[in-house]
Amino acid sequence: MTGDLFANEPPRNLLPFDGQVLLLRGIMPDDDADRTFDRLLSGIVWQQETARMAGKEIPVPRLTAWFGEVAYRYSGVYHPASPFPAKVAPLRDLAENLAGTAFNTVLLNQYRDGRDSVSWHADDEDVLGENPVIASLSFGEERRFHLRHKKTGDRISIDLPHNSALIMGGETQHSWLHQLPKTAKQVGPRINLTFRNTSPESR
Repeated sequence: MTGDLFANEPPRNLLPFDGQVLLLRGIMPDDDADRTFDRLLSGIVWQQETARMAGKEIPVPRLTAWFGEVAYRYSGVYHPASPFPAKVAPLRDLAENLAGTAFNTVLLNQYRDGRDSVSWHADDEDVLGENPVIASLSFGEERRFHLRHKKTGDRISIDLPHNSALIMGGETQHSWLHQLPKTAKQVGPRINLTFRNTSPESR
């Protein structure tokens, strides 16, 4: 699933079964990663969306941005197709190299502090395909990421550091839920870019 960059030292699968999750550290030179974080923090038009859950309109507890060659919809939030900006296009190239697959959309999340989070979910929408490969690049403050098996309840916790990538593939989205919970720790902002290959919605 990974490209030639890690051919000599393949990363270890962090899941015990039913999927593949790889954590790749130091995905670019440290100075480049610092500059990337600063450019994304100040150069992206961030917004706080409102999602529809259980019949209620709820503010999403993080800031987001969306770019892609096709539109995307989740939890009642609709994103029209929007070209990849110059700040993001090279990161798509990097994600494709790391994951060994093509991506046509990206969801950016900014977690401003420990109060921002994303709840348990799986990226299992029909438009993402049967066994989607998801590449999530992380910049900024380290946060802890959790996975929980849908049937057995097994749990995995992964610290996602600055300048890293988490690649999820195989049966992961069918078998596991994931979240990035709130934390009481004093933490600064974190940005992650979640690249996917998304099919157009069927009419």
